[in-house]
Amino acid sequence: MKIVIETPKYSFSKYRKTENGYERAFFSLLPTIFNYGFIEGTTSPDGMEEDVVVLGPRLPRGSTLERESFDGVVKFLDDSIRDDKKLVYISGFCSPVLLAFYFRLYALFKVFLYAFRDGKITKCRFEGITFENLN
Repeated sequence: MKIVIETPKYSFSKYRKTENGYERAFFSLLPTIFNYGFIEGTTSPDGMEEDVVVLGPRLPRGSTLERESFDGVVKFLDDSIRDDKKLVYISGFCSPVLLAFYFRLYALFKVFLYAFRDGKITKCRFEGITFENLN
């Protein structure tokens, strides 16, 4: 499976790939502590391509990885829709506690983002991490 990086590690802006390149989806008060991307050619319940969290060194926006399997799943509800993220571990520090803390804060941030940007109340919730093939 081909993974495309949309948002590099340490970014404050969340990007989304469009026909015209990469456009900023929103600015976050919380920088990403991982690379964030999608699996090309897939569709998730939210209508977008399946999300992937890539743990390891910072990768440039637009870079790609090939993987046959994943190392886990971040279970997440976004805008009241199932929005799990596949987990890929490349190298370096990996703390399930830090990831859980990040996604709890991120869920809270998304609730406020939807309320202030879109004027709606919705559910955003981190529901845990499962690790499968992590060495």
